[in-house]
Amino acid sequence: MADNAALVNALKDAGLLTEPRLERAFRAVPRHLFLPQVPPEQVYSDQAIAIKQGADGTVISSSSQPSMMAHMLNQLRLTEGCNVLEIGTGSGYNAALMQHIVGDLGKVTTIELDKELAMHAENHLADAGMRAVNVVHGDGALGYAPRAAYDRIIASVGVWDVLKMWVRQLKPDGLLVAPIWWNAFQLSAAFTPSGDGTLTSRKNTLCNFVVLRGGIGTPSLSVRLGTTPLWLDSSEAARIDTARLHALLSYDAEREHLSVPLTFSEMWSSFIPYLVLNTPPDFVFAKYQVRDSEQHPYGIEGMGFALLARGSACFIPLNGNGVIYYYGSADSFMATEDALKGWNAAKRPKLDQLRLRLIPKERGEPEIRAGKLYPRRDHTLHVWFEDETT
Repeated sequence: MADNAALVNALKDAGLLTEPRLERAFRAVPRHLFLPQVPPEQVYSDQAIAIKQGADGTVISSSSQPSMMAHMLNQLRLTEGCNVLEIGTGSGYNAALMQHIVGDLGKVTTIELDKELAMHAENHLADAGMRAVNVVHGDGALGYAPRAAYDRIIASVGVWDVLKMWVRQLKPDGLLVAPIWWNAFQLSAAFTPSGDGTLTSRKNTLCNFVVLRGGIGTPSLSVRLGTTPLWLDSSEAARIDTARLHALLSYDAEREHLSVPLTFSEMWSSFIPYLVLNTPPDFVFAKYQVRDSEQHPYGIEGMGFALLARGSACFIPLNGNGVIYYYGSADSFMATEDALKGWNAAKRPKLDQLRLRLIPKERGEPEIRAGKLYPRRDHTLHVWFEDETT
């Protein structure tokens, strides 16, 4: 249909559909069949669409943004005849795209924790003529052994770790794509296994997915400041003393500018990743968001990132071109300035230089020369920049 063609053309113009099989799949599988209750103008816009919310209004499942789906399918490198496992069915749209790519000789198994969503997805797939997709109602954390081993595994949910069960069900020369948490962010990573049990990803993109639920989920990464709409996300959320921070933010902020003005693109794709890896140990790095555009708690609005320490906090909006607001002492501002100087000295490394490695816990804590280590359930996550000595 015309609206689907316009969406596909936009994805192609953005350079996301250079692989012919992927383009044909997007053209052949109309998204509206998987979102029948959503207006067409919303269905065929490049945006994620919530399909189920919890009792508190939290989105627990969504149909991912088409451009992000295209990016992850590029990372997955599907070919005809692949045996694929998807963790998190959602609407079923992504599974349909994959089944079109792998063809009649391939297999797609998709697991959905929510029984109602699994049933709806099965119906949507039937409407799209994709009855070959095997929809399983179950806990995706366990994978699906009956159809293993898999050439490809993709998680359509944010994960804290790549679980051992998934690795066991992946072929030695397979590929596993998942949005993995890194501090306050998720990175869509394409992991390849090696003989020593480690998994390495060289192509990583910032993304945002609902988190994996079930028996093995994600720890709480968000804190709310009192009853305000100000939320902070961080893998070190447990270190944030909300009462103390509320008292600090109740004072007037000092307004300054970073010594180097930063565009949104420079901030998002270069400086923030550098700062995450170079946050001093006595500071907490966090992403912030005010979830009500009508309110400005503590004079803060929109979204950006923050550095927090005892007696000092600074907030830097993503669209502020280097404007910084700090509360209490200037320590957080000076720490940000020091990181900015280091970033310049390192020749402004970009996100495409970021590398990830998952090392099995049983191998003990690895020795590294650069980057940072992050403990996970089954692995230790090592993150570094390519031009650093590892």
